[in-house]
Amino acid sequence: MSPLCFQVNPAKLNLRISALDIRRINYSSKKPSSGDYLQQSLVPTMHYQKSLPRLPIPNLEDTMRRFLAAKRPLLSDHQFRTTEKIAQDFLNGVGRELHKELVAKDKINKHTSYISGQGLYCHLYGLRDLALSKDQELHSLYTDYDLDHFTLSTSTVPNLSFRMVVFAPDVPDGFGLHYCLHDNTISYSTTSYLDGSHQEFNRCVYKSLEDIFTVLEEKPFS
Repeated sequence: MSPLCFQVNPAKLNLRISALDIRRINYSSKKPSSGDYLQQSLVPTMHYQKSLPRLPIPNLEDTMRRFLAAKRPLLSDHQFRTTEKIAQDFLNGVGRELHKELVAKDKINKHTSYISGQGLYCHLYGLRDLALSKDQELHSLYTDYDLDHFTLSTSTVPNLSFRMVVFAPDVPDGFGLHYCLHDNTISYSTTSYLDGSHQEFNRCVYKSLEDIFTVLEEKPFS
C-alpha cells in the first residue's frame, strides 16, 4: 500500500485542466438538457431529510477542548496561552449561558437540528447565531478569531472514473487536500497559493500516510 500524490497551484488550475483534457461532469435530479451529466438521480436530494435522525448538541467542554486542539499547531506558545484564556472565559461565562439556551431550543424544535454536522465549528456557529439573534455583543472568541477562516479544506470524491480531483484552498494562506481510497493505494492532491508552504505541507501529508501504513502493516517505526 502506498500514497500517490499530485501538487497543484489553483492559480494555474485551469491551464492544467485543459492540458489534461479533464471534462467537467455534472449531477442533476432534473431532466438533463445535454449529454454532460454523468448520472440522473430519480429521487430529489432532500427527499429523505425528515426521516434522518436529529444531530445531538455536543458537550460544551468537549467543543472547547477540540477548538484548542485545532488551534495549537497554528499558534505560537504565547498566542496559544492567550487563546486558552479566551476559551476558558467563554466556557465559564457567556458560552455556557448560550449553550443552555441552545439545548432548550433544540428540545422544543424536534423537526430540525440546530447544528448541521459533528465538526466542532458547527456547535460554535450555533452559539454565535443565537447570540446574534438576541442582538448580543459577541464574545472575543468570535471577534478575535475568524471561524470562517479554514486553513485546511479537505474532502473526497470516491469515484475511480475521475483521473484527478483537486480542492482549492478556502483562504489565500490555506491548503486544499483531496484524497481517494483505493484497494491498495491512497491517492491525494494538495493545493496552495503559497509555493514554499505547499511543498512542506505535501511532505507532511505524505509522511503522515506512510506512518498510517506502517501501523496498518504492523511494522516498527524507523
